[in-house]
Amino acid sequence: MSTQDITAEQFNDTINDNEIVLVDFWAEWCGPCKAFAPTFSASSDKHPDVVHAKVDTEAEQALAAAAQIQAIPTLMAFKKGHMVFRHSGMLPAKDLDGIITQIKDLDIEAALKEQAASEAE
Repeated sequence: MSTQDITAEQFNDTINDNEIVLVDFWAEWCGPCKAFAPTFSASSDKHPDVVHAKVDTEAEQALAAAAQIQAIPTLMAFKKGHMVFRHSGMLPAKDLDGIITQIKDLDIEAALKEQAASEAE
C-alpha cells in the first residue's frame, strides 16, 4: 500500500475508520521531510495493514495548528482512533519498524483502562 495524502476533512475519518494509522506532517520546503519520505514510503510497502497518511502542513495549516505541530517532520501514530505515539524529527527505518511492531502489539483497551484509573487517583 502506498502513502496517501489527507486533508483536514479526511483526518478524523482516517484515524477513526482504520485500526492503525501513521500520519507524517511535512512540508515541501523541509529538507528532513524530504529525507524521511522514502523511509515512510518503504514502510507503507512493508506494512500494508497500516495506513500511512501524509499531511502537507503548508496546504493544511489549520490542521497542523490543531495538531500542535511545531516542528516537521512530525510523526503521529493512532490505534483505534487514539494517539499512541508522537515524534518530531526523522526516524531511521529500523526505529520506525520497531514503533509499528510495538503499536501492533499494544492492547489499546487495557492501556486506556490503565490511563483512566491513574487519572481517577
